[in-house]
Amino acid sequence: MTTGAGKPVPSPEQGRDGEGSGRKGPEAGASAGRDWPLWEVFVRSKQGLEHKHCGSLHAVDAQQALQMARDVYTRRQEGVSIWVVPSATITASEPDDKPAFFEPMADKIYRHPTFYTIPDEVGHM
Repeated sequence: MTTGAGKPVPSPEQGRDGEGSGRKGPEAGASAGRDWPLWEVFVRSKQGLEHKHCGSLHAVDAQQALQMARDVYTRRQEGVSIWVVPSATITASEPDDKPAFFEPMADKIYRHPTFYTIPDEVGHM
């Protein structure tokens, strides 16, 4: 394939000047990315709001994860702050642990606002 000026267009595995990039094909870069650690991305859309989980990505280190998260998750200037966290460092409860984690709250009825009277001046809460 050539451009309008008659110059050959480099293939995707070639650099801008048409020389080889050293990779054997598209799968060489993809397999390297799968070996990189997985990072979870959290973005704060506006000052004063909480960070929200946006997705995950593979990166070599925290700095690269931060730059990649900026490029992927804030392309339209929708963020003011980004957090990247290694997925391996996140500890989460299991769905089978739901009774042990959440059911004890049912017997703490004093935490519910039903025991308080709200003055009429307060209005709708």
